[in-house]
Amino acid sequence: MNKILQHLIQIAFLILFVALILIGRVHLWMGLFVLSFIVSLWFSRIYCGWICPINTAMNFITLLKSRLHIKSIKIPSYLSRPLIRYIVLAAFIAAFLFTVVSGRQLPVLPVLFASGIIITLLFPPELWHYNLCPFGTIFSFSARLSKHYMKIDSSKCINCGLCFQVCPAKAVNKGENSYRIIKNECLVCMNCARKCRKNAITYQ
Repeated sequence: MNKILQHLIQIAFLILFVALILIGRVHLWMGLFVLSFIVSLWFSRIYCGWICPINTAMNFITLLKSRLHIKSIKIPSYLSRPLIRYIVLAAFIAAFLFTVVSGRQLPVLPVLFASGIIITLLFPPELWHYNLCPFGTIFSFSARLSKHYMKIDSSKCINCGLCFQVCPAKAVNKGENSYRIIKNECLVCMNCARKCRKNAITYQ
């Protein structure tokens, strides 16, 4: 998929997200999220790699850190525990239910956006994508059923590990004969496919 097209789509949705915040209609973004959740049942986590404004901002920060040779802080072991992602998800759901029941508008989405940026300034992006993003955790359930997702052709894979190195979500694992992509954790960001020297990775 054309990288420029992807960037244009990401920037467009980022502008939309910011515009909704400025006019006080950011809750409308949840409608887009629900639609993306349904889409993910067939096409995996397209939302994460192509639409999510947090991911778009994080990509810019990660690129900037790379250009300035700024190293990320090692992820603390206690934040890498699987339980953390479910605690964050429970807090997110509780905040959402509170707004529905009480009628009060909590700045949940702006806070998530700011949190993603701050986390990425300090730590590798995988901390947010894999452990702290409640949207990502929700999509990790629906994407298990997806019919289309990123795949590695084991007959072409030479085990160079480039896909593993560029994956921002810890979604690439080393198998016996080749690397493999965990489809429900994959952001469909296409980083791995663009880096693969053997064209072994495709979205199917």
